[in-house]
Amino acid sequence: MENSHESQSLHLKDRRVDALGNFNLLPDELICAILDYLTPRDIARLACVSSVMYIFCNEEPLWMSLCLKKVNGPLPYKGSWKKTTLHLENLPNKYIDYCRKPLQFDGFHSFFLYKRLYRCHSTLDGFSFDDGNVERQNVLSKEQFDREYDRKKPVLLTGLAECWPARTNWTIDKLLLKYGDTAFKISQRTAGKISMKFKDYVSYMNEQHDEDPLYIFDHKFGESAPGLLEDYNVPQIFQEDFFDVLDRDSRPPFRWLIIGPERSGASWHVDPALTSAWNTLLCGRKRWALYPPGRVPLGVTVHVNDEDGDVNIDTPSSLQWWLDYYPLLADEDKPIECTQLPGETIFVPSGWWHCVLNLETTVAVTQNFVNPRNFEFVCLDMAPGFQHKGVCRVGLLAVDGGCLMNMEKNMSCDKDNFNNSDLTRKEKRVKILRSQESENHEETANAASRRYNLWKHGFSYDINYLTMFLDREKDHYTSPWSSGNCIGPREMREWLSRLWVGKPRMRELIWKGACLAINADKWLECLGKICSFHNLPFPNDDEKLPVGTGSNPVYVMDEYVVKIFVEGGLEASILGLGTELEFYNTLCEVDSPLKNYIPTVLASGILHLENGSFEIDSWDGKKVPDVLAKCNLIPETGKGDVFPFGIRSKKLFEYRKAGLPESGPDSSAGSNSIWPYLITKRCKGKIYAELRDELSWEDVLNLASFLGEQLQNLHSLPYPSLGNSSLSVVEQKKEFSFANGMDINVACNELDIHIPAEWEIFVRTLSQKKKDVSSRLNKWGVPVPEKLMEKIDGYLPDDFLKLLFISEVFYSPTIFVFFLFSLSAVPDAIHY
Repeated sequence: MENSHESQSLHLKDRRVDALGNFNLLPDELICAILDYLTPRDIARLACVSSVMYIFCNEEPLWMSLCLKKVNGPLPYKGSWKKTTLHLENLPNKYIDYCRKPLQFDGFHSFFLYKRLYRCHSTLDGFSFDDGNVERQNVLSKEQFDREYDRKKPVLLTGLAECWPARTNWTIDKLLLKYGDTAFKISQRTAGKISMKFKDYVSYMNEQHDEDPLYIFDHKFGESAPGLLEDYNVPQIFQEDFFDVLDRDSRPPFRWLIIGPERSGASWHVDPALTSAWNTLLCGRKRWALYPPGRVPLGVTVHVNDEDGDVNIDTPSSLQWWLDYYPLLADEDKPIECTQLPGETIFVPSGWWHCVLNLETTVAVTQNFVNPRNFEFVCLDMAPGFQHKGVCRVGLLAVDGGCLMNMEKNMSCDKDNFNNSDLTRKEKRVKILRSQESENHEETANAASRRYNLWKHGFSYDINYLTMFLDREKDHYTSPWSSGNCIGPREMREWLSRLWVGKPRMRELIWKGACLAINADKWLECLGKICSFHNLPFPNDDEKLPVGTGSNPVYVMDEYVVKIFVEGGLEASILGLGTELEFYNTLCEVDSPLKNYIPTVLASGILHLENGSFEIDSWDGKKVPDVLAKCNLIPETGKGDVFPFGIRSKKLFEYRKAGLPESGPDSSAGSNSIWPYLITKRCKGKIYAELRDELSWEDVLNLASFLGEQLQNLHSLPYPSLGNSSLSVVEQKKEFSFANGMDINVACNELDIHIPAEWEIFVRTLSQKKKDVSSRLNKWGVPVPEKLMEKIDGYLPDDFLKLLFISEVFYSPTIFVFFLFSLSAVPDAIHY
């Protein structure tokens, strides 16, 4: 009888074909990936289609993904991801609480689903890991650490945390008693920001069966629970951190509280900005795997965006890598690995790949830091361009094949050849080293060995070597800034400026980093030519770096200030200088009281390269200089104006840009060897931000009163005459659409109003800038409060035309300019 049952089970009909129809042609992994794009309600409906779809649509990993995409804020885990998702859908509790026994179906087998289910229910207490091959040291002096380990190799240190209160206080039970109602940030692979009260997170840990469980990874735990900061101190050998010179609000995230159950952990990654890190474990066990810089782990894909250099990494979960990829590796391809025990601190050097798997519930604290050994690497990683970022992480795999074949020849003949544009990939994204799961384990292992040989072929994690791949044509002030950089471009300049002032003994090192990150040597050479031409003293050693604020290189000397216009390309720079010169000229023409509080213009001109040497043409903003005429950079309108590149031309330029599609040509692009500049007398004193906490309330009121008077003086200035530019506006009005797709004339007719042609510049520009105001603020260097970001659209009107009228009377032009200013130039207003 048993044999008949076994025979019958072996001949069960595969229900997959009938249950999936044409979808039967797709592998299970692809079907799961498609389902991940649907909504929870669609998944619920699809589960009713067939038995196999029922199985696919009731997978907990699917509902976990759906839930994490939906939640943004506190996470109310309800015992399962499906229940939690339905709760977020605001369904009545009677539907959420109703749970019948899951249906069972025979005749369906999925190796993909089985492996995922296995990973979700794996227990790691029985995993046999030896101590690994990471060196263990008890006590290290600072000198020995710098000499033998820093920037060279990882090390496990014992004894550093023995005196910490955290050594006994940081257990789950004790933390639960003290911080049960404290919310901590949760790490996950979604864009949303998730937090959980610690008591809720502990309940989740005890109930979950996730392959890659959520874990606490909170860089603001010191603000949420200040008492935790009193339970540990930074080990002496790690205390030097160059980011200490930044204010707390400007400093990038650098310390994290890490709590997670078994199976959780960090998948393969390189720490942000190539910083180094230390990680101290207080309870539990962690399994570490590490690879040296440039050697990509098996199964990992690295993407480097060729526009802004943003780096993204596709990697399996930590548990999946250990289960599915690690067994495929030959001995020579295996990572450096170790099991970290409570009380031990591991040091991860700059640029090293690492992945962490929690073997049981763990509590740890970690910090990243910048010191003299990795400072240049951090500066290089935040430099504009993309190829050097790929090389830092994946070595020569980031270099085109043809260049790789000539690597040794080029290195021996001329290292500068690596700066040539032929090394630059033309694809939108660089894809490096993707190893798919293979049924042929031997073939996969051989591929790993070949990659190891490629990694060994000439790659060196040396700053001089890596600098060869830096695109010198990219400029810090004009190139897109990577959203993956740990700080913004303004903070980067401010950081270097503060280091320059605060660490005078390290200026040689800081200068090298500044040359990598912001082309400090290039701009200093330009500054030297300008000073020489105008018989001004060359900046002293304290003044060699541009100040950290503003969108252009600005040098503050003892008696004067030099501003080199760079941002936005040549046309935008010329218009910026022309507008400033026209403004200064207007102040003098009308004898405005405002001129008494505006720095005096000492000189202005255009610096340009001619046949490899610098030339300077003085320019007061009037007429069109020859160097610009040669570039065909002549305004189409207003050719007879006194200031052809003044405010009107600038607004027409912005108008033209606003009408271009996002993928359209960049009209601001121009020669990268022509730089307008302005020299003004220095106004000595401190900025308000430095005095805010010191001023009395009476002083603040007096300052506000003074600024109000100057604002009135500003508003009373005559607006530059329109000249012939209105004709151009009228001719162009049909070429662009209004914000909501309606022609502006139709909108005006519906409102029964008459709008001068020149106002279209402002209306269209404001409407265009409103479309991506959130994304631009997210990329802005200075952090914008989250609560403000959530309401940013509510602060902006739906129809900018309504701003022009009160009881059918036009607003003052200065008011409308203010709104334009608020959308497009707020960063400049705050920082320069």
